[in-house]
Amino acid sequence: MSGGVDSSVAAYLMKQRGYDCAGVTLKLFDNDEVGVNPEKACCSLDHIEDARSVCRSLGIPYYVYNFRESFKDTVIARFIAAYEEGRTPNPCIDCNRFIKFEKLLRRAEELGMDCVVTGHYARTEFDEATGRWLLKKAVDPAKDQSYVLYSLTQYQLSKTVFPLGDMTKEQTRQLAGDLGLVNAQKHDSQDICFVPDGDYARFIEDFTGKAYPCGDFVDESGRVLGEHKGIIRYTIGQRKGLGLALPHPMYVKEKNIAENKVVLCDSDALFSRELLANDINLISVEKTDEPMRVSARVRYNQKEQPATVYQLDGDTIRVVFDEPQRAICKGQAVVLYQGDVVVGGGTII
Repeated sequence: MSGGVDSSVAAYLMKQRGYDCAGVTLKLFDNDEVGVNPEKACCSLDHIEDARSVCRSLGIPYYVYNFRESFKDTVIARFIAAYEEGRTPNPCIDCNRFIKFEKLLRRAEELGMDCVVTGHYARTEFDEATGRWLLKKAVDPAKDQSYVLYSLTQYQLSKTVFPLGDMTKEQTRQLAGDLGLVNAQKHDSQDICFVPDGDYARFIEDFTGKAYPCGDFVDESGRVLGEHKGIIRYTIGQRKGLGLALPHPMYVKEKNIAENKVVLCDSDALFSRELLANDINLISVEKTDEPMRVSARVRYNQKEQPATVYQLDGDTIRVVFDEPQRAICKGQAVVLYQGDVVVGGGTII
């Protein structure tokens, strides 16, 4: 329970279904350690008090678990390493994968609990025909969070409940208001929890104590266009904030870590029709022996695009899009769908 309205309503709905519930907030980092204003942090005392207040009103016990070391090792460290290696990470996926649905699920089982419940907007379903658990999109397309949940295993899906998957956000807030919950109108968090101001480079420099040296902006032919301010400050497809006076718009195409160069290109050069992804997790199928038609997303807010997926080995897929896609980023997730069902996904390499 983050202290927000979604997890609070999820707890209420589970209690209404007759479950014995306990509310849990995860302490994931020290605000001072990551340089976050306590008022903006998800682990702040205000958020904890909101979650505690909701549990009190629902008549369920409430706990705060300290998962800071695990979060530092499996989420923050991976986030920093990705930027240092020229990739663009998605720490919310890692948090779901390693913390909420692995470490927290193990803790729940140790306490004799049957399942973990969150306020994510998604749905699960058991497919009798295939004997597999399915992850499905939420009914509310504007709030669907299936993209960041693609890494859940069959076992984790069997032990997870998403009570809000059949609801819209408006219905969630209405129910919270009817119940008199303190957070009924609380704003949703939009940013990465440990970088709420969005300044990833500042966070990485402060956390590691490193200085990332300046280097050259170059075009695709290698011609120097100017000086960049540290390679971790740029993402694929970026145009604004380059600090260059150029005769026409140019965009970040790639980052050459070995030579500390940021390669710029015209807009057309950002498009590509295919990608490779590894560290895959397939959900609706065990494997794909034949090419499979899917729709795919290469970033959280992207509209799904028609594509064909080829499984190359046990941990690698090739996705070929019908139409070229803009600014596919190494380190982001590609998630595959067939209708409302998540086929699976992987990390773009």
